[in-house]
Amino acid sequence: MTSEAPAAENLSAENLPATDADVNTSEEVKESKPEKPHRLFYEIFDWLEMFVIAFSAVMLLFIFVGRHSPVDGGSMLNTLHEGDVLIVSDLFYTPENGDIVVFQSMDTGFDQPYVKRVIATEGQVVDINFETWTVTVDGKVLPESYVNREGGSMLRGSLEYPFTVPEGKVFCMGDNRNHSKDSRDASIGAVDTRYILGRAIFRVFPFSAIGTLN
Repeated sequence: MTSEAPAAENLSAENLPATDADVNTSEEVKESKPEKPHRLFYEIFDWLEMFVIAFSAVMLLFIFVGRHSPVDGGSMLNTLHEGDVLIVSDLFYTPENGDIVVFQSMDTGFDQPYVKRVIATEGQVVDINFETWTVTVDGKVLPESYVNREGGSMLRGSLEYPFTVPEGKVFCMGDNRNHSKDSRDASIGAVDTRYILGRAIFRVFPFSAIGTLN
């Protein structure tokens, strides 16, 4: 009596159970796959969204808060440079000492607005020592670290000192004292606050110097 041997099972690679090595290899392949294109799309979309928000904010600033004003000349060096573009606001604005303001002079016939710094307001007394570059307001020396002290003594102009600022006016000077036509010159004198277009609050150009103004 002969016994029949059991039929050998046909095992193919597809029927073999997965080993730990196979699972690990599969996971590594998945991890090595490049990111899906939609990921890049979302990143680009985020950048565009931020750009649109920033652009909209600047436009609202122009429309509701102030206007832009380019700097013409070097009278405010080294604080401001020719070609700088400023945002100027007159919203609820009252001039204060140290403010950088933009004003139009009605007496000089110069079309471009002036950009200067407020040194004193109405009723205050200004005195200047032109040899030492010392400016005092109501007897107190101003700490003017922003002044560009080029060339000997400070230009005098044609006003007499001490000078009391008239009502409704401010006394202004450029930071580049020896290259600035300002309130020291009688042709400009103390500036009528009605001619002030506003305070320079922000520099939008050049982009390397963008930011608020002190």
